[in-house]
Amino acid sequence: MESEDTKKIQEMKTDLNLLLECLKYQMDNAFSQKEALVTIHSICQQSSNACIHFREIGGLMFVKNLAKSSEHSMVKEAALYTLGAVAEQNVYCQQTLCTSELFEDLTWFLSNSDSNTNLKRMSVYVILVLVSNNRTGQTLVRETGCISVLSQLFKTILSNYELNLSDNNVFQNYQLWSSVCSTLCVCVNNPQNEENQMLCCSLFPHANDCLINFMKPEIIRPICSFIGLTLANNAYVQKYFMSVGGLDVLSQVLIQLESDSHKTVSSAKLAVVVTKTVDACIADNPTLGVVLSKYHIVSKLLALLLHESLDAGEKFSIILTLGHCTEDCEENQYDLFKNNGLLLMIQALTESQNEELNKAAAFVLHNCKKITEKLSLSLGEYSFDENEEQLKNINMKEKNLEDYWKKAKEILHRIDQLEREEDEEKMQGEKYKDNISSMNINIQNTLKRLHADRSGRGSKAEDKDKSQSRKLQGCKCHEVMSKACTNDDQMKTLLKSANPVNACYREGGQNKTLCKAISNCNQNSREGTTSEKNSVSQSSDHIFKHPTPIAKNTKQQLPVTDPFVLCSDIINKEVISFLATDSCSKMLKYRCSGCIAIGKSLNSRNFSKVLHSCPYQCDRHKVIVEAEDRYKSELRKSLIYNKKILLTPRRRRQLANESSTPGVIKKRRARKNFTEEEVNYLFHGVKRMGNHWNLILWSFPFQQGRKAVDLAHKYHKLTKCPKCAGP
Repeated sequence: MESEDTKKIQEMKTDLNLLLECLKYQMDNAFSQKEALVTIHSICQQSSNACIHFREIGGLMFVKNLAKSSEHSMVKEAALYTLGAVAEQNVYCQQTLCTSELFEDLTWFLSNSDSNTNLKRMSVYVILVLVSNNRTGQTLVRETGCISVLSQLFKTILSNYELNLSDNNVFQNYQLWSSVCSTLCVCVNNPQNEENQMLCCSLFPHANDCLINFMKPEIIRPICSFIGLTLANNAYVQKYFMSVGGLDVLSQVLIQLESDSHKTVSSAKLAVVVTKTVDACIADNPTLGVVLSKYHIVSKLLALLLHESLDAGEKFSIILTLGHCTEDCEENQYDLFKNNGLLLMIQALTESQNEELNKAAAFVLHNCKKITEKLSLSLGEYSFDENEEQLKNINMKEKNLEDYWKKAKEILHRIDQLEREEDEEKMQGEKYKDNISSMNINIQNTLKRLHADRSGRGSKAEDKDKSQSRKLQGCKCHEVMSKACTNDDQMKTLLKSANPVNACYREGGQNKTLCKAISNCNQNSREGTTSEKNSVSQSSDHIFKHPTPIAKNTKQQLPVTDPFVLCSDIINKEVISFLATDSCSKMLKYRCSGCIAIGKSLNSRNFSKVLHSCPYQCDRHKVIVEAEDRYKSELRKSLIYNKKILLTPRRRRQLANESSTPGVIKKRRARKNFTEEEVNYLFHGVKRMGNHWNLILWSFPFQQGRKAVDLAHKYHKLTKCPKCAGP
């Protein structure tokens, strides 16, 4: 594969070199130059490496000079088209071409009256490519005056309001105008350039005229994109757009498209485009929503939201626009309330699974909270100039909306409650860890005292005092456990499992099943631990518990009916089962053989074997094992694929013998003497093309089998011989 790729790259470089030579030596043939430029464009479009090589051999600067100096318009167009494609494909070529000299040449092409429409389109295309995602290009397009020429083209190209795209000339002018719109959009945004935004805002009045006179998608879409990007994140430009009547024009266009959306789906899609532009106008200035209230835009947006052809992204744009309309305008809030907007927002919250759409709907409900409270209380404090009777009549007609608002309140309350519960769970988790550690310490100290009391008192006369002291200690243990487990429901089951043991012991301990249970528990606890360790430490050591050694010739021990030993065993089991889910990750972490010392120390020889034998591996060592296995499998495959890599001493000798054994004898080429005609071809070719042997070889009918090296050797021999200095 690598050899094939290398071969393709070498062929691509050879093709570009030959095409560049063809451009240089075909200056009088405009058609050949155009074909060569088109071929260069197709090669550079396929690979970015081709663009880099073309720049390195000087082809980029040659094509740039060719576009400026050529007398043929078709060559200029092809050269500009090639420059734009190369700059679009490779960012280094874009930076190389991004000079004030090239922008001045492009400006001259656009302002020259002799330039045809196609040449202007190619010039606009190169400007668009150089400015896109390039702040340096945005600066140069402003400093060289190119943006002023583009603005003038934006105003003058579509001077006639009758747009007949079936006419070829009109269609070409429209394509040029659309390219100018796209270039202006790139000049002001991505990245955002406030200085260029200030220059382009002077085109807003003309854009408003186009929106009023051209109610066609071919005009509305480019202008909406231009307006939205020019005033995006710029409060000053947004205010200027409102001052020239831009919001009023967009509102009228939106009303017209919404009414047409019931007939055609394309009108609904186009209305969403206008809605996004309206949202960009009021996003940073919520007070501008008052202008929209005059046209009842909220009701139109709600009607548009019910259109079945819209997808989730388009509905999100409409709901977000509703949120910005109702953010600081009570008129729009009331309009939303009156047109069942709350019901639609609640349906969006409950039915949609899109998080962005749900957030936008919650934003709208939050904005309308105050106005709905006013209407529900019927206090007559609403800011409109309506009297109390009209307001009461409205409230009587819209009582069903109160139920929807209650549902909205419940949803908002549920969201806040879920957020609070998440915070409380985090706090309780930290407190619970502290309580568990303190509980373990208290139980450990209590059981140590109990063990000391049992070993210090051996007489039967003191059984009553012993039982009383044990009851007191049991009460203390019960108090410690109850304090530590007040905030957790699962620890209550632990108390329920421990309390019946104490109760049975107080009743007399005569039950036979209890005695059997006590003896079994004590026997298991004696076999599990031989030293005086507490039960809580046993729960932590249970992870790496070694098997109990088999004791030979030992006497059978009598079961000890001690409730505290039984209590400790029960606590031990309950704590282990309770902590099994929460500390699963910790158990897996400490089970990894690579993280702890097991028996002997780890080294480079036994490390891999120990990790592979461990059933539980941490993430770090698991990645190491997988990488090692992957490397070994690839190495094994390569050894199988290339059997000659096995460099054992015997194999080396065999390879040496194989290389020394005579194989297939390569045949030499048959010698062919140069004829007089070939010598003449050679001298004529050197005069016309210089020492470009490949071009000479392809330009003249030499004998079959001739190579460029043969021509070079023959020419050098002829030039050394004084008799053969000429043809």
